[in-house]
Amino acid sequence: MPLNISTDKKFIIAGIMALVFVVVIVKLFLLQVIDPSYKLSASNNVLRYVTQYPARGLIYDRNGDLLVYNQAAYDLMVAPNQLSKFDSTDFCNILGITREFLEKGIKDAKRYSYYKPSIFLKQISAETYAVLQEKLFKFPGFYVQARTLRTYPRKTAGHLLGYVGEVDENIMKSKPYYQMGDYIGISGLEKSYEEELRGSKGVFIYLVDVHNRIKGSYADGRYDSTAVLGKDITSTLDADLQEYGERLMQNKIGSVVAIEPSTGEVLAMISSPTYDPELLVGRPRTTNYRTLQADTLNPLFNRAIMALYPPGSTFKIVNALIGLEEGVVAPTTKYSCDGGYRVGRGVGCHSHSSPLDLVHAIQASCNTYFCHVFRNILDNSAYKSIEVGFTKWKGHVESFGFGNKLNIDLPNELRGSVPTISFYDRYFRKGGWSSLTIISLSIGQGELGTTPLQMANMTAAIANRGYYLTPHVVKKVGNDTIVDSRFKIKHYTSVDSTWFNYLADGMDLAVNGAPGSGSTARIAAINGITVCGKTGTSQNPHGNDHSVFVAFAPKENPKIAIAVYVENAGFGATWAAPIASLMIEKYLKDTIAPNRIWLEQRMLDAVIIDRRAKKK
Repeated sequence: MPLNISTDKKFIIAGIMALVFVVVIVKLFLLQVIDPSYKLSASNNVLRYVTQYPARGLIYDRNGDLLVYNQAAYDLMVAPNQLSKFDSTDFCNILGITREFLEKGIKDAKRYSYYKPSIFLKQISAETYAVLQEKLFKFPGFYVQARTLRTYPRKTAGHLLGYVGEVDENIMKSKPYYQMGDYIGISGLEKSYEEELRGSKGVFIYLVDVHNRIKGSYADGRYDSTAVLGKDITSTLDADLQEYGERLMQNKIGSVVAIEPSTGEVLAMISSPTYDPELLVGRPRTTNYRTLQADTLNPLFNRAIMALYPPGSTFKIVNALIGLEEGVVAPTTKYSCDGGYRVGRGVGCHSHSSPLDLVHAIQASCNTYFCHVFRNILDNSAYKSIEVGFTKWKGHVESFGFGNKLNIDLPNELRGSVPTISFYDRYFRKGGWSSLTIISLSIGQGELGTTPLQMANMTAAIANRGYYLTPHVVKKVGNDTIVDSRFKIKHYTSVDSTWFNYLADGMDLAVNGAPGSGSTARIAAINGITVCGKTGTSQNPHGNDHSVFVAFAPKENPKIAIAVYVENAGFGATWAAPIASLMIEKYLKDTIAPNRIWLEQRMLDAVIIDRRAKKK
């Protein structure tokens, strides 16, 4: 039976249909005429979006010498939705790849995205690019994208400068700026200053014909964006001093850190063994990285900020300052030494004149003297308990930057270690320890762990007579000379500045004392420059002791503070002191005096890298 619909209902239905039709027409008009974004999306099959990668910022040393620059490189891109049949044999021959590599690359690209281009082959050579460019129209779906690779004209400071690598999925998830194929600073300065160095990407949109040939810009470039170049960086490094230090440390394991005391600027940061930064650039990077990582000498490990060593006798100067500040020792206080501290298990000492006051105890590095000083600090009658005395001592030690990160502008810095009361309560049981139990702290042994950076920073604080500035490796970003205000803040130690001159006098005598006076570092003396230094022999339970030396120069208005560790090398005066002295002379005089060439050659020729035999 036919359905009867009133005339009014017919008009209502017709009106609704007409309204829907109008809405559809209007929407199509908006999508296709007014809003071009959908048009662009629908035109992906005829448009090519080419990312414009900015040149990464250059890196210079403090004197304007170039340390890192860029060279051109080419990535072969593939857009799966634009692929069609092509001569795969010719394609593979040009690129020097196999058919299996080609098939896998296309499969991976489709898995990533059918519409978004991705890298098919990274960093093809300029010669390959020249051949490929002439025939690229024969390979629809493929195109070349220009980018840059880092180059190192001086092949130095690999640990400090760091390297650049491709982003992974975790980075892309946490930092939406990055996409597959992008590069990011992985370590060192490249990582710390990634945002400043990288610049900002741009994009050009091109019209492409059926033969994959660019016919021109889309919409006259209206939707293009230009890449913004990365900012150049001026580092605090002195490249000549850095190179010289690396030469002196060749065939040795250890570290050297040199700081300008008045600014906290790092003049040199050496970790040995080191590596050529060029090894971590380009397509061979992955293979080279695995090789370096497998090396038992661990050349990728930045010992300057990550290795923990006992400071050894260099730490006596800190205990001396704490004793003076706490009033438990005076500059004139004398103690006798009969070959060591003969209480409890005792601490041995070398032969020297006796008794000695504080300044001459530093000159001769008397263990007995500083055992007395340390016990005086912890057992001070003004304190109610050993815990109070230890807390006082620990607070002073940490004011020199020990036990905490100095917050240098480099990644992966370690904080070092200063023992705690809770540690000793667990180790010896509560109430079961005393100043005598932990007497090894008096000579920088025991549970102390410091980085070479912290030792150089301590030396800078002594050079400044009581304060340090946060060490940093960047002097200028772009045209901004003040990189970070935190690098301008003076960090004062808890020791009054009046006491530091006594320490400087003792360190002066340690280097420049008369023959036969007991000076432990006379080999570090430089004609015309008053070097103030302190030797150390850092006990190593796993092998031969480490050679340690800290110094600053000149004595007045110091220009450089330095710490040197040479692993498994024995006495501080044998290896660490000469290396530090030569670097000071190189920095302040720009040349080594003729009468010290023999010392320089001895350091350059020395092979200490194999002195790891365990103690019996």
